[in-house]
Amino acid sequence: MHDDINLNIRETTPKEDSVIAEHFYLMWLDIGVVENYIKSNHRSLTLEFIKQARQKLFYKGFAAEVDDIIIGSASCQLFNGLYPLILEEEYRKYGYIWGVYVAPSHRKKGIAKQLTNATIEHLKSINCTKAILNASPAGKPVYENLGFLPNNAIQLNLI
Repeated sequence: MHDDINLNIRETTPKEDSVIAEHFYLMWLDIGVVENYIKSNHRSLTLEFIKQARQKLFYKGFAAEVDDIIIGSASCQLFNGLYPLILEEEYRKYGYIWGVYVAPSHRKKGIAKQLTNATIEHLKSINCTKAILNASPAGKPVYENLGFLPNNAIQLNLI
């Protein structure tokens, strides 16, 4: 990280969920999703998702501030699963990190790394056994530098 900025990483409050929702939207645009493929009610969908995740999945949001202005954010929660969760938590209690976003003017300063570390610490505090995330091509080196490994997930495009 560059020493020339006054960076603060902190937990967000529910009043800042709209900032998380905006960053989540901007993240999708940044990775090349055309705007007309993003639902027009994306903000309300994200806010409702965060509300539910906060109640049921130990959700936490984190903000990166420079001079009291939020310039980045990241979210994490328990991974709810893609299929029935039949394994004991001691073996498989996964956390999921999502929506890591840093404003373009503040990138390449180690901020995404610090935001991700904050999410990792939260997931550790709730006894997760693994942290999962889906990385953009630009974010992949950040996560690999933190120790994330490629896994056996594979995909097939159907359209």
